[in-house]
Amino acid sequence: MENKSIVIGCDHAGLILKQKVAAHLQERGFDVIDVGTHTAESCNYVDFAHAVCEAVRNGKADLGILVCGTGIGMSIAANKHTGIRAAACENTFSARMTRLHNDANVLCLGERVIGYGLACDMVDLFVDTEFLGGRHQVRVDALNSLD
Repeated sequence: MENKSIVIGCDHAGLILKQKVAAHLQERGFDVIDVGTHTAESCNYVDFAHAVCEAVRNGKADLGILVCGTGIGMSIAANKHTGIRAAACENTFSARMTRLHNDANVLCLGERVIGYGLACDMVDLFVDTEFLGGRHQVRVDALNSLD
């Protein structure tokens, strides 16, 4: 494993899963940057999506992970940022394929949708899978042209 840095953020609905996923990544040896939230107090998911996306865009982190109740709100907010390709995933196949074919750089998870074991499996596939390139690069370039 190369020494990748992962930035992770959540809102109040994703706090517990974020903490568990961050600990899992640290156990694997990744540098984890936790941008919050750090409490269960109601907060605005958009703020944490922005913090994660800025860290990825500015090169402070290689990849990002966002957690909210469903992963959907975070993915919508994240995809508003130039250069971010965020995917809300609920299964391991999607988590792997979004890196392999879409060169996604932010994974969005839903604490109310998936459990800890599945989340860690998905995160492992996301961070360990490299973009395939080739014919898929043309599509990623087309996505980037929409920024």
